Amino acid sequence: MIPLAPRQLPALSDWFAIGAPGTAALPEHALAHGVGQWWADRAEAPRALAVACAGHVLLRGDPGAVTPAELAPFAAGHVEAPPRFLPRLGAAFDRLVPVERMLYVHREPVAVQRPPRGVRIRTVTAGDAAALAVRWPGSDWLHDSWGGARGLAASGRAVAAFDRGGRVLSVACSYFAGAAYEDVAVATAPAHRRKGLAHACVTALTADIAARGRTASWSCARDNRPSRLLAWTTGFRLEREYTRFATGTPLPQSAALGKPLPDPTSPLMPLL
Repeated sequence: MIPLAPRQLPALSDWFAIGAPGTAALPEHALAHGVGQWWADRAEAPRALAVACAGHVLLRGDPGAVTPAELAPFAAGHVEAPPRFLPRLGAAFDRLVPVERMLYVHREPVAVQRPPRGVRIRTVTAGDAAALAVRWPGSDWLHDSWGGARGLAASGRAVAAFDRGGRVLSVACSYFAGAAYEDVAVATAPAHRRKGLAHACVTALTADIAARGRTASWSCARDNRPSRLLAWTTGFRLEREYTRFATGTPLPQSAALGKPLPDPTSPLMPLL
């Protein structure tokens, strides 16, 4: 596939669900905020279209329009695509792992918890970029969907817990911000977990999202029990379950020729 500039894109509504929760908001987010990369089989009248941002890929169209080799840019990513794409994806990578996901939508109001003494919960501003850039184990991904800490800080779409020294202890942000839904992500420094900071940040962020006239959504792996529990206690309720695919390393196409193709009708494809 070839990269496209945003000005080359066809109408998004012809390819993606508009105004939908979860990672379905990724195309709207990428287009509105200038992050991510668009791909197509051809620039004029494309038959297959993809958008990638922060390691997430949404792929749509006709799988016959792309070869397995042309899917190489989506290696080591998380791909959401209709089942008809699975034979192509299976022939493109050395592994294709199904990951069961849960999608929640914010439905219940929850009171903001008082933070511990010396901690302040507030909206992140552009001046907080340096503090937001300080990462801890497990937080490397947090502002990737905004192109980095500076982009997230300037977006006004994050709430953080700050200590008296101005250090960030926990962050909740709109990871993908669409016209109707904003999908929430959260991370807390290991030394400050189980203090209610994530709960306070998420609750404050969902109030901000509602004030913008949008609804918060929440996406996580089915086996991520802490994330599911936090979603429930902050007012999110299950909308649906779905499967996405974690891709491995691109296969040399000589090897792909002898590889069994996955069954696109299977609800849970075997690990490859």
